[in-house]
Formats: sequence, C-alpha cells, structure tokens
Amino acid sequence: MKSNHQITVLLLLCAVLFTGCATIARNDQSNLADQNPNSIDPYENVNRKFYKITDTLDRHILEPVANVYIKYVPSPLRRSIGNFYDNAGYPNVILNTFLQGKVRRGFEDTLRLAVNSTIGVGGLFDMATPLGLMQHDEDFGQTLAVWGLNSGAYLFVPFHGPSSSRDILNIPVGMVTNALFYISSAAIFAPIGVLAIIDKRSRFSEPMIIRDQIALDPYLFVREASLQRRKHQIYDGDPPPESYEDPSQDNLLEEMPMQSKSLAKNPARDLVVQVGYGVCPSSTRQDAAPSLTDSGYDSANDWLLPSLHPESDINQVGKWKEQVMWEGVSFK
Repeated sequence: MKSNHQITVLLLLCAVLFTGCATIARNDQSNLADQNPNSIDPYENVNRKFYKITDTLDRHILEPVANVYIKYVPSPLRRSIGNFYDNAGYPNVILNTFLQGKVRRGFEDTLRLAVNSTIGVGGLFDMATPLGLMQHDEDFGQTLAVWGLNSGAYLFVPFHGPSSSRDILNIPVGMVTNALFYISSAAIFAPIGVLAIIDKRSRFSEPMIIRDQIALDPYLFVREASLQRRKHQIYDGDPPPESYEDPSQDNLLEEMPMQSKSLAKNPARDLVVQVGYGVCPSSTRQDAAPSLTDSGYDSANDWLLPSLHPESDINQVGKWKEQVMWEGVSFK
C-alpha cells in the first residue's frame, strides 16, 4: 500500500502517452504519404487537437487560479515555493549531467543540492547561488541528444506541452528522479502536487501574455519557440549558427565539447518565449497579465531565453515569419 499512488501515477502517465501515440498512428497514418517526409511535425493535425484541449483547460481553470495565486501570495513566499520544487527535482539534473560526461559540473550540482537541502531549509532558500554553485537545466532528452539521438517527430503531449519522440522519454525519468515522487502519504502528496502545478503555471504568466500579443498562430509560435529553445538547451546556450537551419537535425552534437558553456557568453539577443508545462495559451485579456516582478522573478531574462543566433536568418525558422525582437528586455 505504501507505493500505491506511485504505481497509479506511472500507470496513468503511460496510459496518456500510449493513448496519444495510438491516436496519432491511427489518425495520421493515411496522411503521412501526402506530407513532407522531412517535416519536423508530421502529426500536426493531432498535435493541434491536443493543443486545443490543453488551451481550454488552461484558459478556464489554470490561468484564473494562477492569477489569484500571484495576486494574493506574497512574492518572497512564491519564490521560496518555486525554490522548493526546483530543489526537489534537481536529482534529475545531477543524473543527466553525469550521463552527459560533465563530471566536474555534476559534482558542483550535487553540492548545490546538498547546500540548498540543508542550509536552505529543504530548498526553500537558494543558498548555493551566492556561493557560486549556479543552477543548471539538464534532462534525459538532452542526454539522448548528446548521445547522438535525433529529436524525431514533434509531439504536443496533452496537459504537458511540447515534446518530441526523443524528449518524451524524459517524462517518466523526471518523475522517478523527483524527491516528491517518493512521498508515501496521498494526503501529503496530493496538495503538494496541486501546488506544484499552480506554481509552475504562475511562472509562465508573463511570457504567455507576450505570446498571445505577438503570435499570429499560437500553435506555430509555441512549436517553433520550443524547438529553438530546446536546441539552445542542448548546446548549453551556445549553439552553432548552422544548427538553426533544420531544428530536427541534432547530429551536430557529435562535434560539441562535453564541457558546458555559460549562458552569459552567448551573444544572441533574439528572445523567444520559454515553453514547458505552461505552453497552454492563456487568455488574451491584458488586464489579467501580472508582471514578472509580481511573479517573483527579476526580469524577462528569467523566462525569456535567447534563441536565434544573431548571424542567422529569421526566415530559417520554419513557418514562423513574424517575430518580435527585444534588446535587453526587462519588466522591472
């Protein structure tokens, strides 16, 4: 009985993923012959349906709850809550840092987890960053990319967001490497899980408002932004210009040095909206848009990441012909 909820969660996750894959195979098999075989999104019809479902859920449930959370929960408390969830999921970062061969950074990440879990009171306070132990972002999808596996087809996973046939494997790995997954009591696990969803949705409030204001087609915006951001993550913030010619090509990773590169050294200035769980579109009502400082983050650079290399052509980014560029954007 102790691990019943863990088994239930994994079974539900597998059911959702396999149902989605079966739906794609059934609905799109007859259409694949008519599509470009080199397309990164061969299942666009099904992906759009999943996107619309997630959009509806977000607009009617998650967005209103997140706005109330931002309005009434003080910023310092929201920041500590976010730190707690980041710390609980950090074993996934450590595992994949080592799997990618970044041994020195793996030990630094391990020390960061130890410091924040002890001195930082279970991760509520980020005591490691002032000590020079910076936060990193690694997952099993990035590890597979470093090992040479191409991204495959773009997938939009219901209630999760953009992924791919490669990156989708990170979902179960991320779950089992999260410390909260091993809470045995459902009475504790349930409220913590709900708060985790609200916290993550609140972090994306401002970027999603920006997306709604500038995107002619929100689905295409989310897809292209997620592909470019993913490339940016895989190359540790310093992707070669030619990597943007085809977002589906990851074989250039074989030439990438195993040592990580700092995000601060990336000269790119074009910004795209970060997407993850919060990719489901928010309402276009501008009066419901909280600022990033209200959300507990210092500037747009916390959630808007440089994407396109300055020497690359914007027109190379798939169907995304419309793009807004910012230079040193800050919402302070």
